[in-house]
Amino acid sequence: MKKLLLCFGTRPEAIKMAPVIHELKKQEIAFKVCVTAQHREMLDQVLDFFEITPDYDLDLMRAGQTLNGLSASIFTGIDKVFDDWLRQAQPDSNTQFGVVLVHGDTTTASMIAQATFHRQIKVGHVEAGLRTYNKTSPFPEEINRQLISRIADVHFTPTEKASSNLLKEGIPVERIALTGNTVVDSLHWAAEKLAGKKLSQEIFGLKALLNNDNKLVLVTGHRRENFGEGLEEIGEALLKLSNRTDLEILYPVHLNPNVKDPVQKRLGNKPNIHLVSPVAYPTMLWLMQRAVVIISDSGGVQEEAPAFGTPVLVTREYSERMEGVEAGFSVLVGTNRQKIVEEATRLLNNPPDLSNRQNPYGDGKAAERIVQFLKGL
Repeated sequence: MKKLLLCFGTRPEAIKMAPVIHELKKQEIAFKVCVTAQHREMLDQVLDFFEITPDYDLDLMRAGQTLNGLSASIFTGIDKVFDDWLRQAQPDSNTQFGVVLVHGDTTTASMIAQATFHRQIKVGHVEAGLRTYNKTSPFPEEINRQLISRIADVHFTPTEKASSNLLKEGIPVERIALTGNTVVDSLHWAAEKLAGKKLSQEIFGLKALLNNDNKLVLVTGHRRENFGEGLEEIGEALLKLSNRTDLEILYPVHLNPNVKDPVQKRLGNKPNIHLVSPVAYPTMLWLMQRAVVIISDSGGVQEEAPAFGTPVLVTREYSERMEGVEAGFSVLVGTNRQKIVEEATRLLNNPPDLSNRQNPYGDGKAAERIVQFLKGL
């Protein structure tokens, strides 16, 4: 099997690449891990939980960093990683063989894929083929995905719809492997690790904060296209919902100042709106299970919530994860305050029973399929 380098930079990427890393360890296949650390604190929580120690850490997070600045730093930093990795992989050969795995749609994934192509190394794309076909939604993720698809040599798709998208774009069928989404593998792995263990101090603190007699609405948000007016609309919707006496809203606020500052200013003084720092991965799973409704622009949440039968109001106009919408787990509401309030009220007053519906994003064996395919290269 060719030498492997797995590269990622954010918390969601780490959650979804962790099962592949564990499967490689299980099968005793050599690999290296490189992180760019786009979101340092949030990434480190996940690395610790999944027991992942990076071989290379570019540590590129900087306050106020622009997308272009981050991209330039990734290009500059990754060449040194490639040099060391390739030297270790085949010290006595001039031939550059190997596969670099990237995940999803982040700036890290896009820049690493392009840098890998420049070095004439093969690229494997985990969670390939998702599309909105609107280049500004999600921004810049939609274009990142499309760029990676033009470069990748192997495409690991989470759903049949994703595979179909790639086939329509001219990707040869033999380069596409339908695997399911590794996020479901992560949920299974986390459940096994946490089984029988005491609740964390963070969860105990939230249990003390929340009134168990009230319904819980969980909120997350970080998409760039919602900065400004979109966040204001979502905030107004949450204020309207907070007038209910049977409701509590918990909002782990993203650390990006474009999110944190306006959210704190607008929602910081309501007694039943709890603004907290980003929570650990196990805590987020506990919250998703406890919530009656989730309001979020996160792609990962759209994939994870079906495992708990919790409906999601997606605060985006377009989603590259329409399988959840079609299966009844998610509703696209955009950032229109009236629509958010109307749909949230409907779900709060008449919670749907989603417990018997199948998760459209996988069966927990995606990592096995990915590694099996790689072994055949």
